[in-house]
Amino acid sequence: MILNIAAYQFVEVDAPQSLAERLHELAERLGLRGTILIAGEGLNLFLAGADVGIEAFVEDLRADPRFAGIIIKRSRSTTQPFARLKVKVKPEIISFRQAEATPLAGRAPALAPAELARWIAQGSDDRGNRLLLLDTRNQQEVAFGTFEGAMTLAIDKFTELPTAVAGQREAFAGATVVSFCTGGIRCEKAAIWMQAAGIDNVYQLDGGILGYFEEVGGYAYDGRCFVFDERVALDCQLQPLVAAAVTESMG
Repeated sequence: MILNIAAYQFVEVDAPQSLAERLHELAERLGLRGTILIAGEGLNLFLAGADVGIEAFVEDLRADPRFAGIIIKRSRSTTQPFARLKVKVKPEIISFRQAEATPLAGRAPALAPAELARWIAQGSDDRGNRLLLLDTRNQQEVAFGTFEGAMTLAIDKFTELPTAVAGQREAFAGATVVSFCTGGIRCEKAAIWMQAAGIDNVYQLDGGILGYFEEVGGYAYDGRCFVFDERVALDCQLQPLVAAAVTESMG
Protein backbone atom coordinates (compact mmCIF):
# COMPACT_ATOMS: atom_id res chain seq x y z
CA MET A 1 0.00 0.00 0.00
CA ILE A 2 1.11 3.52 -0.86
CA LEU A 3 0.73 6.34 1.66
CA ASN A 4 -0.61 9.56 0.14
CA ILE A 5 -0.43 12.93 1.86
CA ALA A 6 -1.87 16.35 1.09
CA ALA A 7 -0.99 19.51 3.00
CA TYR A 8 -0.76 23.25 2.68
CA GLN A 9 0.17 26.17 4.86
CA PHE A 10 0.03 29.89 4.30
CA VAL A 11 3.15 31.39 5.83
CA GLU A 12 5.69 33.93 4.66
CA VAL A 13 8.52 32.29 2.72
CA ASP A 14 11.32 34.77 2.06
CA ALA A 15 13.42 32.48 -0.18
CA PRO A 16 11.05 30.21 -2.15
CA GLN A 17 13.69 28.92 -4.56
CA SER A 18 15.99 27.83 -1.75
CA LEU A 19 13.15 25.98 -0.02
CA ALA A 20 12.12 24.37 -3.31
CA GLU A 21 15.62 23.05 -3.90
CA ARG A 22 15.87 21.62 -0.39
CA LEU A 23 12.48 19.88 -0.52
CA HIS A 24 13.12 18.54 -4.02
CA GLU A 25 16.36 16.94 -2.87
CA LEU A 26 14.69 15.53 0.23
CA ALA A 27 11.66 14.07 -1.57
CA GLU A 28 13.84 12.62 -4.33
CA ARG A 29 16.19 10.99 -1.83
CA LEU A 30 13.22 9.43 -0.03
CA GLY A 31 11.74 8.03 -3.25
CA LEU A 32 8.59 10.16 -3.20
CA ARG A 33 6.50 11.31 -6.15
CA GLY A 34 3.93 14.07 -6.46
CA THR A 35 3.82 17.85 -6.60
CA ILE A 36 5.19 20.53 -4.28
CA LEU A 37 4.28 24.16 -4.96
CA ILE A 38 6.09 26.96 -3.16
CA ALA A 39 5.47 30.70 -3.21
CA GLY A 40 6.13 33.70 -1.05
CA GLU A 41 2.78 32.98 0.62
CA GLY A 42 3.50 29.39 1.62
CA LEU A 43 3.53 25.73 0.61
CA ASN A 44 1.10 23.32 -1.07
CA LEU A 45 1.94 19.65 -1.59
CA PHE A 46 0.62 16.28 -2.71
CA LEU A 47 3.07 13.39 -2.24
CA ALA A 48 2.95 9.60 -2.25
CA GLY A 49 5.38 6.83 -1.42
CA ALA A 50 6.36 4.25 1.16
CA ASP A 51 5.39 4.97 4.77
CA VAL A 52 8.98 5.35 5.93
CA GLY A 53 9.76 7.90 3.22
CA ILE A 54 6.60 9.93 3.75
CA GLU A 55 6.99 10.06 7.51
CA ALA A 56 10.66 11.06 7.19
CA PHE A 57 9.65 13.88 4.85
CA VAL A 58 6.94 15.11 7.24
CA GLU A 59 9.34 15.00 10.19
CA ASP A 60 11.92 17.03 8.29
CA LEU A 61 9.32 19.54 7.08
CA ARG A 62 7.94 20.07 10.58
CA ALA A 63 11.46 20.67 11.89
CA ASP A 64 11.22 24.00 10.02
CA PRO A 65 9.47 26.37 12.49
CA ARG A 66 7.38 27.81 9.66
CA PHE A 67 5.75 24.42 9.09
CA ALA A 68 5.81 22.98 12.59
CA GLY A 69 2.02 22.97 12.78
CA ILE A 70 1.21 21.95 9.22
CA ILE A 71 -1.81 19.64 9.07
CA ILE A 72 -1.28 16.47 7.05
CA LYS A 73 -4.15 14.57 5.41
CA ARG A 74 -3.35 10.90 4.82
CA SER A 75 -4.96 8.28 2.60
CA ARG A 76 -4.00 4.96 1.00
CA SER A 77 -3.81 3.60 -2.53
CA THR A 78 -2.71 0.26 -3.95
CA THR A 79 -0.51 1.90 -6.61
CA GLN A 80 1.59 5.05 -6.93
CA PRO A 81 -0.83 7.77 -8.17
CA PHE A 82 1.89 10.13 -9.44
CA ALA A 83 4.11 9.59 -12.46
CA ARG A 84 7.01 11.69 -11.18
CA LEU A 85 8.15 14.31 -8.69
CA LYS A 86 7.58 17.98 -9.52
CA VAL A 87 8.68 20.89 -7.34
CA LYS A 88 7.80 24.37 -8.61
CA VAL A 89 8.05 27.97 -7.44
CA LYS A 90 4.88 29.91 -8.26
CA PRO A 91 3.50 33.43 -7.64
CA GLU A 92 0.76 31.80 -5.49
CA ILE A 93 0.38 28.30 -4.08
CA ILE A 94 -3.16 28.41 -5.47
CA SER A 95 -3.75 30.90 -8.26
CA PHE A 96 -6.54 33.38 -7.47
CA ARG A 97 -5.11 36.78 -8.54
CA GLN A 98 -6.97 38.73 -5.86
CA ALA A 99 -4.48 40.76 -3.83
CA GLU A 100 -6.93 41.34 -0.97
CA ALA A 101 -7.45 37.59 -0.48
CA THR A 102 -4.22 36.88 1.37
CA PRO A 103 -4.37 34.48 4.31
CA LEU A 104 -1.07 35.94 5.53
CA ALA A 105 -3.08 38.88 6.88
CA GLY A 106 -5.62 36.64 8.66
CA ARG A 107 -8.18 34.04 7.69
CA ALA A 108 -11.95 33.86 7.76
CA PRO A 109 -13.54 31.87 10.62
CA ALA A 110 -12.99 28.14 10.14
CA LEU A 111 -15.84 25.70 10.77
CA ALA A 112 -14.93 22.21 12.00
CA PRO A 113 -16.41 19.29 10.00
CA ALA A 114 -18.46 18.04 12.95
CA GLU A 115 -19.96 21.50 13.42
CA LEU A 116 -20.91 21.69 9.75
CA ALA A 117 -22.58 18.28 9.97
CA ARG A 118 -24.56 19.49 12.98
CA TRP A 119 -25.63 22.67 11.19
CA ILE A 120 -26.71 20.66 8.16
CA ALA A 121 -28.74 18.31 10.38
CA GLN A 122 -30.55 21.17 12.11
CA GLY A 123 -31.00 23.13 8.86
CA SER A 124 -29.39 26.35 10.11
CA ASP A 125 -26.51 27.76 12.09
CA ASP A 126 -26.77 28.17 15.86
CA ARG A 127 -28.39 31.60 15.46
CA GLY A 128 -31.11 30.22 13.24
CA ASN A 129 -29.71 31.70 10.04
CA ARG A 130 -30.25 29.94 6.75
CA LEU A 131 -27.23 27.82 5.75
CA LEU A 132 -25.68 28.27 2.31
CA LEU A 133 -22.92 25.84 1.32
CA LEU A 134 -20.75 27.31 -1.44
CA ASP A 135 -18.68 24.93 -3.58
CA THR A 136 -15.61 26.87 -4.72
CA ARG A 137 -14.37 24.13 -7.09
CA ASN A 138 -14.73 24.01 -10.86
CA GLN A 139 -17.42 22.24 -12.88
CA GLN A 140 -15.26 19.19 -13.64
CA GLU A 141 -14.68 18.54 -9.94
CA VAL A 142 -18.28 19.21 -8.93
CA ALA A 143 -19.48 16.61 -11.45
CA PHE A 144 -18.01 13.86 -9.24
CA GLY A 145 -19.95 14.97 -6.17
CA THR A 146 -20.75 17.78 -3.75
CA PHE A 147 -22.77 18.50 -0.62
CA GLU A 148 -26.51 18.08 -1.00
CA GLY A 149 -28.14 21.41 -1.87
CA ALA A 150 -24.83 23.26 -2.22
CA MET A 151 -24.49 26.26 -4.51
CA THR A 152 -22.18 25.35 -7.37
CA LEU A 153 -20.64 27.77 -9.84
CA ALA A 154 -20.27 27.54 -13.62
CA ILE A 155 -16.51 28.04 -13.54
CA ASP A 156 -13.59 26.22 -15.13
CA LYS A 157 -10.86 27.94 -13.11
CA PHE A 158 -10.65 29.24 -9.56
CA THR A 159 -9.77 32.70 -10.87
CA GLU A 160 -13.32 32.91 -12.30
CA LEU A 161 -14.94 32.62 -8.87
CA PRO A 162 -15.25 36.37 -8.07
CA THR A 163 -17.24 37.06 -11.24
CA ALA A 164 -19.46 34.02 -10.69
CA VAL A 165 -20.16 34.96 -7.06
CA ALA A 166 -20.94 38.55 -8.03
CA GLY A 167 -23.78 37.22 -10.18
CA GLN A 168 -25.30 35.41 -7.18
CA ARG A 169 -25.20 38.19 -4.57
CA GLU A 170 -28.93 38.07 -3.80
CA ALA A 171 -28.68 34.41 -2.76
CA PHE A 172 -26.26 35.31 0.05
CA ALA A 173 -28.55 37.82 1.75
CA GLY A 174 -29.41 36.73 5.31
CA ALA A 175 -27.49 33.46 5.01
CA THR A 176 -24.54 32.01 6.83
CA VAL A 177 -22.15 31.00 4.07
CA VAL A 178 -19.77 28.05 4.41
CA SER A 179 -17.28 27.85 1.55
CA PHE A 180 -15.67 24.48 0.84
CA CYS A 181 -13.24 22.85 -1.57
CA THR A 182 -11.11 19.70 -1.81
CA GLY A 183 -8.61 20.22 0.98
CA GLY A 184 -9.24 23.73 2.30
CA ILE A 185 -6.83 25.91 0.34
CA ARG A 186 -9.22 27.43 -2.20
CA CYS A 187 -12.09 27.98 0.22
CA GLU A 188 -9.64 29.75 2.52
CA LYS A 189 -8.87 32.37 -0.13
CA ALA A 190 -12.49 32.46 -1.32
CA ALA A 191 -13.83 33.17 2.17
CA ILE A 192 -11.38 36.04 2.67
CA TRP A 193 -12.31 37.51 -0.70
CA MET A 194 -16.05 37.28 0.06
CA GLN A 195 -15.54 39.09 3.36
CA ALA A 196 -13.62 41.85 1.55
CA ALA A 197 -16.44 42.02 -1.02
CA GLY A 198 -18.96 42.76 1.73
CA ILE A 199 -20.60 39.34 2.08
CA ASP A 200 -21.43 38.78 5.75
CA ASN A 201 -21.28 35.65 7.92
CA VAL A 202 -18.72 33.75 5.85
CA TYR A 203 -16.94 30.62 7.09
CA GLN A 204 -14.57 28.14 5.49
CA LEU A 205 -14.83 24.39 6.01
CA ASP A 206 -11.68 23.53 7.92
CA GLY A 207 -9.76 20.84 6.04
CA GLY A 208 -12.13 20.88 3.07
CA ILE A 209 -14.06 17.88 1.82
CA LEU A 210 -11.24 15.44 2.53
CA GLY A 211 -11.05 16.63 6.13
CA TYR A 212 -14.84 16.25 6.37
CA PHE A 213 -14.64 12.68 5.04
CA GLU A 214 -11.90 11.85 7.52
CA GLU A 215 -13.76 13.24 10.55
CA VAL A 216 -17.44 12.82 9.69
CA GLY A 217 -17.74 10.45 6.73
CA GLY A 218 -20.21 11.00 3.92
CA TYR A 219 -23.12 12.56 5.81
CA ALA A 220 -25.04 14.93 3.47
CA TYR A 221 -22.43 14.54 0.72
CA ASP A 222 -23.58 13.12 -2.60
CA GLY A 223 -20.93 11.31 -4.63
CA ARG A 224 -17.14 11.36 -4.46
CA CYS A 225 -14.43 14.00 -4.21
CA PHE A 226 -12.24 14.63 -7.24
CA VAL A 227 -8.49 14.60 -6.53
CA PHE A 228 -5.62 15.72 -8.73
CA ASP A 229 -3.85 12.43 -9.38
CA GLU A 230 -4.40 9.02 -10.97
CA ARG A 231 -6.84 7.96 -8.24
CA VAL A 232 -9.35 10.31 -9.93
CA ALA A 233 -11.79 10.62 -7.01
CA LEU A 234 -12.15 9.41 -3.43
CA ASP A 235 -15.27 8.17 -1.68
CA CYS A 236 -16.22 9.12 1.87
CA GLN A 237 -13.89 6.39 3.19
CA LEU A 238 -11.01 7.98 1.24
CA GLN A 239 -10.91 5.05 -1.17
CA PRO A 240 -10.15 5.67 -4.88
CA LEU A 241 -12.78 5.71 -7.58
CA VAL A 242 -11.06 2.90 -9.52
CA ALA A 243 -11.01 0.60 -6.49
CA ALA A 244 -14.64 1.43 -5.75
CA ALA A 245 -15.64 0.68 -9.35
CA VAL A 246 -13.92 -2.73 -9.23
CA THR A 247 -15.66 -3.59 -5.97
CA GLU A 248 -19.07 -2.56 -7.36
CA SER A 249 -18.58 -4.64 -10.51
CA MET A 250 -17.70 -7.71 -8.44
CA GLY A 251 -20.77 -7.20 -6.24
